[in-house]
Amino acid sequence: MKIVFFCLSRIIQLLPVLIGITLVAFLLLRVMPGDPATLMLGSRGTPEDIAKLNEQLGLDQPLWQQYLRFIGDLVQGSFGRSIAYKADIAPLILERLWPSLALVGLSTIMAVIMTVPLAMLAAIRKGGVFDQVIRVVFVMAMSMPAFWLGVLLVLLFAIYVPLFPVSGYGEGFWDRLHHLALPAFIIALGTAALTIRSLRSSIIAVLGADYVDTARAKGLVERQVLWRHVFRNSLTSTISVLAVHTSWVIGGTVVIETVFGIPGLGSLLVSSISARDYPMVQALTVTFATLVVLINLLTDLAYALVDPRVTLS
Repeated sequence: MKIVFFCLSRIIQLLPVLIGITLVAFLLLRVMPGDPATLMLGSRGTPEDIAKLNEQLGLDQPLWQQYLRFIGDLVQGSFGRSIAYKADIAPLILERLWPSLALVGLSTIMAVIMTVPLAMLAAIRKGGVFDQVIRVVFVMAMSMPAFWLGVLLVLLFAIYVPLFPVSGYGEGFWDRLHHLALPAFIIALGTAALTIRSLRSSIIAVLGADYVDTARAKGLVERQVLWRHVFRNSLTSTISVLAVHTSWVIGGTVVIETVFGIPGLGSLLVSSISARDYPMVQALTVTFATLVVLINLLTDLAYALVDPRVTLS
């Protein structure tokens, strides 16, 4: 029950942020150079067609009425109609949302699986060969462009050694997991490169704390000291790094989705920009920003779960 009240209070606190997001997304369509209807229809658009499209988009109304209409559509769970797809935007976004969330979620799980043991070993063996190898490998992985690394791994693991599909999203849980494994791994490499460095530094700092020496003096075995006293107290800063990078990944999956042909929000954004589908771009902007706000909420919950000093208040 306490978690529910905490979530509600945080959502209420985030309402001004969400309102600001909707205002920015709304103004994107209005402040761009040129008439949106003219840009959408191109040079072949007649004055009658332009006037009809302006009426369809509500651009012939005063600005405050357009914003209230936009907010009203959002409250009803609607973003209006797409010009390029000639369909309601909300179902299109919902259909593309799950592939993107699955990709980001799987990549985050992979990054965590790589981060925890490697950061722990690197911290314990600080300055050793294992520590140096981990640092070099993941710095190289972080430095490589995502599209180049994606093409390289497709050639290696999808063509020369056909372990994974070249592209697509698949059908069914296990088939989709098979299709998403390779692109998720590419994203996870970049995430793990940051989180390993963060967690390693935190563990090294905590290892020198007085309460760790006290735990050892009480006769606790090294494994209990590491996991009960060191690891948990080292997670706070790493959670922040993971949350910030995951927020970036949500809006930055465009390249990976394009390389691997995944029908997610990133590829939908690229196609909508190319088609000058400004209502869809506006709706996707709100969607991406809302997901980032939700990640911040989950991050606050994670702080309270891993650190008893943080209370749900």
